[in-house]
Amino acid sequence: MEFSTKEIGRYPLLHTQPESYLLRHVSRKMHAKTLRLRMLSSYAQGHLLALLTRMIQTRHILEIGSYTGYSALCLCQNLTHNGLLLTIDRNKELEGFIRNVFAQSEYASRVALRIDRAISIIPQFTDTCDMVFTDADKINYFAYYCLTTQKVRPGGLIMADNALRSGKAVGQVPQKPDRENSTLLDFSKKVGDDPRVKPNLLSVRDGLVIAQVDQLLHTH
Repeated sequence: MEFSTKEIGRYPLLHTQPESYLLRHVSRKMHAKTLRLRMLSSYAQGHLLALLTRMIQTRHILEIGSYTGYSALCLCQNLTHNGLLLTIDRNKELEGFIRNVFAQSEYASRVALRIDRAISIIPQFTDTCDMVFTDADKINYFAYYCLTTQKVRPGGLIMADNALRSGKAVGQVPQKPDRENSTLLDFSKKVGDDPRVKPNLLSVRDGLVIAQVDQLLHTH
């Protein structure tokens, strides 16, 4: 069965918990201000992130790539008591917007934003994470993965967005040589071959890699 239409894409949202007012506000603002809408998480994806957060009883989350703060708000929805999310981004232009969004949310005391290079910050991160979500510069995806794997508890999740690259990853879109595309293809293969995790690649929006850290192998 191979079918996909805009109507089919909208239908599941009719049977999904509604988007909050603040999430709708963030989405509307960015639709008005930016041309790079593919970088903004959709609510379908955001709701999945929130659901996964609840399912594994998440307390500590590390997010690499904040963009507008939309995905961070979704991830915060089901944090356990005293749960915290640290999100890292190097884009200073959106810092004021993100901080304002967080300040307006009910999670203001549970989310922290660092404007810096994640590749430098992650090695300093000493807490054990329940979840890592990466949606940042694609060239460094595998570097982020290597840096975070040992920081995630057994049974925790390491996730990465944009694995399908708008169809480029599976050759559905004519393309010129693309370093980011080849890097993401290599990333998905390496995660899929990693014996320390149980990998999944979901075709949600632009492709979501979900790798669960194996509880047995993690102890060896």
